Amino acid sequence: MIEWQAERVLGLHHSEQFDGFESLEGFRKWAAFYIGYERAYHEGCSLGSLASEIIKTGLDVHDELADAFAQSREIFRDALLRLQRQGRLSNEADPEQLASLLLAAFQGGMLLAQVAREISPLRGALEAALDYIETFAIPHVT
Repeated sequence: MIEWQAERVLGLHHSEQFDGFESLEGFRKWAAFYIGYERAYHEGCSLGSLASEIIKTGLDVHDELADAFAQSREIFRDALLRLQRQGRLSNEADPEQLASLLLAAFQGGMLLAQVAREISPLRGALEAALDYIETFAIPHVT
């Protein structure tokens, strides 16, 4: 079940609708997708919700859960590293830390949106995280 949910989430992250995270705009599209998803605050993150339920059971699945979240974080980190190598993100940026920030903002924002029964906690968390990441942006000169 964990692997199936992870594949669903990762498949969405790999889809072209976010431009392969080839720009910071791709991250904004990703955030807008979840913010605009009508049922996001009812359903939450499918992987995060599954993790919170399974973790309580005492089943020995911590490694599988950690791996599933690590894969999401790696997608963000790899994209941020590419932007940094292309000279579009400052060398002062730490892609590993920024990827963790995005994942935490998403998971925490989803949970708080579920509790509040409205999307503004997710919107605020993702927009703040992306605003911070954009402080490291270097304008792309064509």
